[in-house]
Amino acid sequence: MQLPALQIGNLIAKIPIVQGGMGVGISLSGLASAVANEGGIGVIAAAMIGMGESDIGAHPLEANVRALRNEIRKARSLTRGLLGVNVMVALTHFSDLVATAIEEGIDFIFSGAGLPLDLPKYLKHRSRPKLVPIVSSGRAAEVLCKKWARLSHLPDAFVVEGPMAGGHLGLKPEQIFAPEFTLEKLVAEVLAAVKPFEAESGQAIPVIAAGGVYTGADIRKFLKMGAAGVQMATRFVATHECDASLAFKQAYVNAAKEDIVIINSPVGLPGRAINNEFLEAVKRGEKIPFTCPYQCIRTCDHRKSPYCIALALIQAKKGNLKRGFVFSGQNAYRVDRIMSVKELIGSLVQEYGDARRAEEQACTIGMISVCGAAL
Repeated sequence: MQLPALQIGNLIAKIPIVQGGMGVGISLSGLASAVANEGGIGVIAAAMIGMGESDIGAHPLEANVRALRNEIRKARSLTRGLLGVNVMVALTHFSDLVATAIEEGIDFIFSGAGLPLDLPKYLKHRSRPKLVPIVSSGRAAEVLCKKWARLSHLPDAFVVEGPMAGGHLGLKPEQIFAPEFTLEKLVAEVLAAVKPFEAESGQAIPVIAAGGVYTGADIRKFLKMGAAGVQMATRFVATHECDASLAFKQAYVNAAKEDIVIINSPVGLPGRAINNEFLEAVKRGEKIPFTCPYQCIRTCDHRKSPYCIALALIQAKKGNLKRGFVFSGQNAYRVDRIMSVKELIGSLVQEYGDARRAEEQACTIGMISVCGAAL
């Protein structure tokens, strides 16, 4: 059984799966191109993408722009599929990274960690990627639609990120486990919010569900709710093609449910990670001395921060978990092995088909029961 396609404007992904952008080197050209080759949308994350450049400390802007350009070009050499970049609004060099992605002819720009209120103004280059904000409420989607309408460019789609997502979260700490902030409710909110704008403009604004989507049955559930697709990140970490180190991936395989914790990030947002000795030291109040070498996030005050999150995530990406930690989604503990992207997509397709067949069987049984009662 085939998964339905995901259409955003004139671009069509063969399967309705967006690989979530994971910063500080976790989703680069290797993972993004592998997902694109399987028919999904592969996403390169721009956050601290220049960490491997020799001049990142002295010239962070130039290093990050150069690295993003190189990763997009490398991914293009590996796939003819659809590619996007994830550029966080909170990044110090947001404007330059967006402009670089557009110059390189990227297909999609995904943007969250703040509201990208002026993103359409960057569409001056002949290349016009699809612009997809990441939101965590219907209200945020409505605000962006109204703002962008004045710029004559409605969002091409929305990613709705729920409370089970990994990394930095777009919800307040008290909202993360509140029953009124489930992904199901947030998706329904955003679907309702965009409906009037779709009707007025005649333009479809697909909604993509993200945060805790783990199985093919989950994909089936959200598509039945009206979502056009899903975004998945945690599942793609434990793949051979993921750009992280083997130790980083193995942290997912080794994690227990109780290891998944909410942290207070130095950038001023709650985040979800796999607990380890580094994070335990932070909880004990042990400050790790540092200067700010990268100036990567505008909201980070390094003078008050107990550690440099960029350095910690760089160390984790390289596999040195004594000096850093691993971001993850709530379902990371369910990962039991590392597989290829192709195998993962195949299993999701199988699970989707199983869920659909189970629904059809239940419907048939229900109809027989009703007919029998009538007789």
